[in-house]
Amino acid sequence: MGTRGVHHAEHGAGRPVLVLHGAGVDHHEAEACFEPAFDGVAGFRRIYPDLPGTGRTPAPDRLRSADDVLDTLLDFAAEVADGAPYLLVGHSAGGYYAQAMAAREPGRVAGLALVCPLLPGLREVPEHRVVTGPEAIGDEEFRGYFVVHTPEMLERYERYVRPAAALVDQAALGRIGERWELTPGRGPAYPGPTLVVAGRLDSTVGYAAAAGLLEHYPHASLAVVDDAGHALPHEQPDLLRALVAEWLARVGRAD
Repeated sequence: MGTRGVHHAEHGAGRPVLVLHGAGVDHHEAEACFEPAFDGVAGFRRIYPDLPGTGRTPAPDRLRSADDVLDTLLDFAAEVADGAPYLLVGHSAGGYYAQAMAAREPGRVAGLALVCPLLPGLREVPEHRVVTGPEAIGDEEFRGYFVVHTPEMLERYERYVRPAAALVDQAALGRIGERWELTPGRGPAYPGPTLVVAGRLDSTVGYAAAAGLLEHYPHASLAVVDDAGHALPHEQPDLLRALVAEWLARVGRAD
């Protein structure tokens, strides 16, 4: 068990980078998707927590809302980063919490990257459409998550996504989900280097709401990626790596 009861994995040394995974999975998916972006890049300590109620991080009864989870993550970040500014990456629901963390404590977040982020007010979510491979491959969860249906994508799903389902505390996530809307922040827009990446074929959160984030982040780059759905980090790894590299460069210039 890790800091403040939050289990996590770490790689590398240097500036802290906190990477938050999506709903229904654990840190292994985020690790598999984002570690390649740091391959050969020195000076970053990557930290991959299991969110409360997933993986090996418990969700005690006192966690009854998304705000409670947010407080847990802020405390975890403060301790694991030893009070130093850190970079923040979030995929899906992890992006939902990452936005709130940056809004709550902008001075402690040196850079923000949101990949297929869950957002309030979702709109224009496209219908699910397979772009490559047979529709009948894999199980229902795989077919609903991926739009690229190849043996390689199925192998990634079976290795990094499906095993996490057995570790999810469904009762806890149901309890938190009843109060999933975070209390709106009242501060100014997050001013740091920001990256927003959305899948053009994302039938879970869409891409229109992500594009609207440019109004809230004055130093954001936006990429809407074709031939990618909610599993974009798996389906477009080379492009994601290039986008993350550009974001890291902007963070470095902002220091």
